Amino acid sequence: MNLSGKTAIVTGSNTGIGYETTLGLYKKGAKVYVACRNEEKALNAIKRMKADGGTGELVYGHLDLASLQSVKAFADRVIQAESRLDLLINNAGIMIPPPSKTEDGFEIQWGVNFVGHFALTGHLYNLLETTKGSRVVTLSSNAHRSAIIDFDNFRLEKEYNAWREYGQSKLADLIFALEFEKRLRKNGKQLMSLASHPGYSETDLQKYMDKDMLASLTLMTAKDGAQPTITACLSEEAKGGQYWGPDGHDEQRGKPGLAKISPVALDETLNAKLWDWAKEATGVNFPF
Repeated sequence: MNLSGKTAIVTGSNTGIGYETTLGLYKKGAKVYVACRNEEKALNAIKRMKADGGTGELVYGHLDLASLQSVKAFADRVIQAESRLDLLINNAGIMIPPPSKTEDGFEIQWGVNFVGHFALTGHLYNLLETTKGSRVVTLSSNAHRSAIIDFDNFRLEKEYNAWREYGQSKLADLIFALEFEKRLRKNGKQLMSLASHPGYSETDLQKYMDKDMLASLTLMTAKDGAQPTITACLSEEAKGGQYWGPDGHDEQRGKPGLAKISPVALDETLNAKLWDWAKEATGVNFPF
């Protein structure tokens, strides 16, 4: 597939799944914004991608998802510079770090993995909707299956539990993708919203994991882990509301296939409540 003339944004694209997703799009001719907090790491990643070869264009964009002000500033720069946006890949994430909060007071995983991406998508909505055939792909995780949304624990109100907080953020990402798609269809929009997950892939996401636990896992490469996301972005068979992941045992490894959505992500009342909370918390004005 030739993506020349297409524009994409990949958050957290200096490493891991984001890097491989960006590289895949760049090799197909797309202009890709390498949207990251750390400029030095992003420019080094761009240098490596260019050395790998590609026909597209790579642009660094400063984006700190732990700051709603930074999210808006990044989106404003893109809107000023671009007349189209074909793909937004909400990829960046952190997993089980020490307890901390974002600039806006949210638990760090909740704020970066979900709140920042919700706000980013909202700010870029009009540019996406006016680009024919556009898609938003938001990354979730197998960790969504055992999670719950606790509206009383978005700001570290309760004693910190790293895995619980991570699972909550990834469940919220999947709910966001599904609820967004529902509202797009209800309002007759052309933009599609999908979700994906990388199974068990070797990335910097695991830097806080227990070494013995990590050693017990059989991990895919980041390149293989990025394939469900690339499929959700580009496949003509991919449809709004779908969730893509590896097709192997327990969706840990394998080729891209449709992933199982846990019933916890299909509660329409909960999903609408979370959407309304996120709109109010971010001040982002989605048109529905």
